[in-house]
Amino acid sequence: MSTESAGRPAPGTTGGTRRAANTLVRMTGSGTPEERIHTDGGPRPAPGKDRVLVEVEAAGVSFAEVQMLQHLHPFPPAFPFVPGYDLVGRIVEVGPGVTGWKTGDRIAAMPRQGAWQRFVELPAKTLAAVPATLDAAVAVALVVNGVTAYQMLHRLTRPRPGGTVLVHGASGGVGALLTQLAVHHGLRVIGTASPAKHDAVRELGAEPLDYRTPDLAAAVRALAPEGVQAVFDHIGGRGLDAGWAMLAPGGTLVSFDSSVAGYRPGQWFRPHVPALRRTAARFFARLLGLTGGRRMSMYYVKPGPDFNADYAELCRLAEDGVLTPRIAGRHPLDGAAAAVRALLDGSSVGKHVLTP
Repeated sequence: MSTESAGRPAPGTTGGTRRAANTLVRMTGSGTPEERIHTDGGPRPAPGKDRVLVEVEAAGVSFAEVQMLQHLHPFPPAFPFVPGYDLVGRIVEVGPGVTGWKTGDRIAAMPRQGAWQRFVELPAKTLAAVPATLDAAVAVALVVNGVTAYQMLHRLTRPRPGGTVLVHGASGGVGALLTQLAVHHGLRVIGTASPAKHDAVRELGAEPLDYRTPDLAAAVRALAPEGVQAVFDHIGGRGLDAGWAMLAPGGTLVSFDSSVAGYRPGQWFRPHVPALRRTAARFFARLLGLTGGRRMSMYYVKPGPDFNADYAELCRLAEDGVLTPRIAGRHPLDGAAAAVRALLDGSSVGKHVLTP
């Protein structure tokens, strides 16, 4: 890529002097989306050293924002703040010292907060390239959700084709992509979801189970008597014990999130303690040879060279038609509260996206 700016006025400017104002969403405290998520205006940022200014095409809505709204996220920002874990957009200004990127380049990023606005200033070193032809909502669905699914399957567990895996929340943003990737990898997938979403799970190529089945471990064992190679769990808590019981020898249980249902706002770390305790206990038990080769791991997506390489592969799979991210809804910025409400109501299949 060229290291120089294109030398023309950026979108939203006239002759390089008039600058379009910014539009952004603020989360002002714990409470309901309708009470605490508001659209606001502000000045358009200017990129500092080693940073770029991006005009956002699509920003993701995820359960991280639900946890932040309830002040139950493990790394809670201080209120008020601009939410938004991931985004796709185009560079409109390049700051001093930036190399490898130019005005007009299409990028993806995972700032963890700040994506829910029209213009975002980002460190240049955190960006990943996005194909020009890929739909923005599809491209942003591959950032956090897609890379999470890809790395858990291909970097963390690496199950053998022909084996069986269990995907909790198989109709969700991560679960649907994980299911598609696993099926493409030649795996049999058992996917949990509410009965209303079982047809959607079947369409992904998985065998659905109701996640509220009283003895879920027994139900999975009935389908896979020798156990499963991997369990991907986004719920946490005591369900991790059931997941452990489902594993075949040498299998892996991955905890990649924790439900915050039943916790009071402000108990930001408590929902994640059960997974931490179980992971530590099973690590030491494995060192002592007491787990039959089974292991448990916690996963958290992070930027870096592996992230960029895996995101590029996901874009290729999407362009080839192997992956079809489900887009549950496309919302304007002033529809952010409605998007979060849809997640809270639990009726969504796929990812909600804001399109500034």
